[in-house]
Amino acid sequence: MFTEQKATGAPPARSLMPDPDLCTEEEVMRLVHSFYARVRNDPVLGPIFESHIADWDRHLAKMVDFWSSALRGTARYKGTPVPRHAALPGLTITLFHRWLSLFRETTQGLENAALQQRADDLAHRIAGSLWYGYQARHGGPAGAGGPPAHVEAART
Repeated sequence: MFTEQKATGAPPARSLMPDPDLCTEEEVMRLVHSFYARVRNDPVLGPIFESHIADWDRHLAKMVDFWSSALRGTARYKGTPVPRHAALPGLTITLFHRWLSLFRETTQGLENAALQQRADDLAHRIAGSLWYGYQARHGGPAGAGGPPAHVEAART
């Protein structure tokens, strides 16, 4: 997937709009299942996810729908992820960093470079939104300590 440079010569900002031609459903399914296999085996995140997810088949199907909607525009996902994550006890920015790290480890194995980049960009934004929602619900500081600076640090 190529984009044209602006008249200034600067590369255009990457679009995060869903694109049905970005990838196949099979690629989305592989991404989701590979990522959550890493999460479940992770010594830090695994126990947290295991304690909150009773039906992994259902959760994985919902996450495939989420990522298919976000990446391909299928509009299959119906849910409210921010309130569900904000209701979880004891989350920290370190856990969000770990989540992003595992996600990037997963996407690095993708053969589709455009999918890798788009998925990484979306994961970064999603982590920021979830962290911001968590901070808002739990009385975290607005601005300083909010998602942009902390989650941005996880990108490096």
